[in-house]
Amino acid sequence: MALTKAKAEFTLHPYDHDPGAQAYGEEAADALGVPYERIFKTLVVEVEAGLAVAVVPVSGKLDLKAMAAALGGKRAAMAEAAKVERVTGYVVGGISPLGQRKQLPTVVDSSALDFETVYFSAGRRGLQIETAPANLIGLTRAVTARIGKAD
Repeated sequence: MALTKAKAEFTLHPYDHDPGAQAYGEEAADALGVPYERIFKTLVVEVEAGLAVAVVPVSGKLDLKAMAAALGGKRAAMAEAAKVERVTGYVVGGISPLGQRKQLPTVVDSSALDFETVYFSAGRRGLQIETAPANLIGLTRAVTARIGKAD
């Protein structure tokens, strides 16, 4: 695991995943008793240069225009689920920003910097990683920008 290799402090938080759940981030937040603003979802988008990763709080939505701008582009659109799974090696609802098959350009919503630690998928449904935002940003070589918007 990337965090172990980097000797970064982190905690794994398993929870019972309901196979019927559709809102995976909200499910994790509710199961772990963590505010929605501190649980981040990993979304993959298509931009002019190819695929990119957006990491935003589950309390809101991804602002596609802001995401494109953060990467120096004009347009972004959500990538097709089958393509995302093939490229990242993870299933939708369990996509981690860490350990993907191919390092994709990554943007982490700047609200992550408001917290001592944040939570995000550990690579499967029912398992979250908690670590300092700096670890997430550093290991994904992410830029930070305000890419989230209120739901």
